[in-house]
Amino acid sequence: MANKKLVDALWSKTEVIVLTKPGKATQFEAVTPPSKVRYNWILSACFIAALVSVTGCASQKFSANSKGWKSLFNGKNLSGWIIKCKSGDKDKKFWRVEGKTILADSIGRKKHDYVWLVTRQEYSDFILRLRFQAYRKSPGNSGVQIRSRYDDEAGWLDGPQIDINPPGPWRTGMIWDETRGVKHWLYPKVPKGKWVDKSMANPELVFYYSGDWPGWNDLEIRAVGTRLSASLNGVKVMEYDGQGVLNDDIHKGRNVGLNGHIALQIHTNDELKIRFKDIYIKEL
Repeated sequence: MANKKLVDALWSKTEVIVLTKPGKATQFEAVTPPSKVRYNWILSACFIAALVSVTGCASQKFSANSKGWKSLFNGKNLSGWIIKCKSGDKDKKFWRVEGKTILADSIGRKKHDYVWLVTRQEYSDFILRLRFQAYRKSPGNSGVQIRSRYDDEAGWLDGPQIDINPPGPWRTGMIWDETRGVKHWLYPKVPKGKWVDKSMANPELVFYYSGDWPGWNDLEIRAVGTRLSASLNGVKVMEYDGQGVLNDDIHKGRNVGLNGHIALQIHTNDELKIRFKDIYIKEL
């Protein structure tokens, strides 16, 4: 069966049988095979559709010259970033640049604490956009810390984290607060000591693994005052107002919640493989 406009464009009226059934919509069926002309027309239409799709994706990319946007990763090295971890993990070499991407790889090396890749610069109000690639066979957890701060003496990073969880993608975009004295889910809101579950996630969430097309996930994080939001592949997965939380005495005491560093996570005792690229920020 075919749509009438498409049928009219590709087949002559003599080649179409109008099928009508009582109480049902009119349908159209082509009864002769397409000619060479129609075949070429179809190929041209497909090419145009593909071109629009590709250029549409390309238009979403940023460059260092995009108005108001700044690149946080140059595709060559980890300039502008610093690895933060406990002394026992300093020789692990979990973070590196490979193929113009930031690769976190602790596969086969499970015995470690948290290992963070942290921006040297601090940010307060901003829009952060990045792409990440997850792997089905990677059982580990990651995430993007925002407005956070690493305590070298304690070996701990305080601040809120937007979760990235390849083993259970539905959790991606939720907020876990790593801040000492808090350490529980901020979004969705659950009682301290309780865990989130799949029923709390946006059912429209879309998550790609490396073997899926297009293989990369687009993550956008917006932070303005106490309001946070996150979108994954164009679908809003989190919207949270942290008034009375992100600006409470606990967060003020750690100097996090409203201002601080951005950091990428390798979770403690996890085997993780994940890539990041196209990391851009726009300060507001």
